[in-house]
Amino acid sequence: MKTIKPYPTEEELPLITTVNEIDFSATYSYADYMRFEFEERLEIIKGHLFKMSPAPARLHQRIVTNIFGPIYITLKGKQCQVYTAPFDVRLARKNQDDKEIFTVVQPDIVVVCDKSKLDKRGCIGAPDIVIEILSAGNNKKELINKYEVYEESGVKEYWIVSPSEKTFFKYILDDQGKFQPTKLLTIGEEVTTPILPGFILNLEEVFED
Repeated sequence: MKTIKPYPTEEELPLITTVNEIDFSATYSYADYMRFEFEERLEIIKGHLFKMSPAPARLHQRIVTNIFGPIYITLKGKQCQVYTAPFDVRLARKNQDDKEIFTVVQPDIVVVCDKSKLDKRGCIGAPDIVIEILSAGNNKKELINKYEVYEESGVKEYWIVSPSEKTFFKYILDDQGKFQPTKLLTIGEEVTTPILPGFILNLEEVFED
């Protein structure tokens, strides 16, 4: 009988010290991701690597702060927790072994209400809310793939914020596990969610610079 060599451990595999060593046509797992030692930030979506934008623009970071702040205040003393990037979210489809996880993303903001999903590496499993602030570095394929993995993994709400258009859009997961779009919102309107009772996000304040 042929002996099948077990998957090497992180200690047995060499570290990857520069992004030039990456084969972007290959399939990568979280076990591979943990070997990356370069400064460039990458995400894995269904095994495919995507480069993240360089340091986000000042307006991008300002909007992250304007959204994170009200959520943080709402959640003080409550079970749900809010995090900002860089924060790894591992979306496992079969099991939680590092070599079997093929989607690792770093959303701008996540809300996690199930503390069992949190560990020293970040979050394993679907956050309750994922918030992405669009930037010039976002490409169409990346956004489509993220929509799919967030829906498949069971993210309850997926928020997309456009600084250039000053708009807010939300997908809500229905009882059949499918995202349903909501109305496009903009300055002068407010965002609420049943996941965060009492929370109100004023979009005029979000896009205030």
